Amino acid sequence: MTAMKILRGLETNDATGPEANTVARLGFLEWAFLQTGSATPDAARAALRTIAMKAPNSEAACAFVGFLEEATRMVYRPVRRRGRSQRLH
Repeated sequence: MTAMKILRGLETNDATGPEANTVARLGFLEWAFLQTGSATPDAARAALRTIAMKAPNSEAACAFVGFLEEATRMVYRPVRRRGRSQRLH
């Protein structure tokens, strides 16, 4: 399912607070698991580009966009030897 379809569905959801966050997290997981490739930071950036023209209104839709924005960041794990970090994804 594309990010735009998920966003449209979340726009109709009237959940607020923790419930909106939970619904948005489920939408994000649906997006991540149904990717035709891997759910990489580049895929998250592409999803954000497709929904850039639509400003989310509902709390759940805003949280979903936030999860996508978090997914664009590379995550590194410190490596003890030689003082270098290792990329996780």
